[in-house]
Amino acid sequence: MGEMKLSHKQVKHIAWLARLGLSEAEIESFGVQLSDILGNFEILKEVDTVNVPPATQTIPLKNVYREDKVAKSYPQTEVLTNAPDEEDNCFKVQAILE
Repeated sequence: MGEMKLSHKQVKHIAWLARLGLSEAEIESFGVQLSDILGNFEILKEVDTVNVPPATQTIPLKNVYREDKVAKSYPQTEVLTNAPDEEDNCFKVQAILE
């Protein structure tokens, strides 16, 4: 395991940005891990990439399509059978935003 190069305050700020609630032990542990990752980037900076063309994708991408087929839907009453709560033939869920 490496040493922590990021400050305690920097790790707490990164956790805040990521909306992570970390304990003091986790801050110390993640601080070391993040410092190691940053150290790896420093090593990568030493690689000569002058003649390497920029690439956004290392392997070719191909869209896979399937034919749309009309199929019979489940009856609404069957779909709502296992619903914890329903209202007006719809799933009723707890409001997330006020």
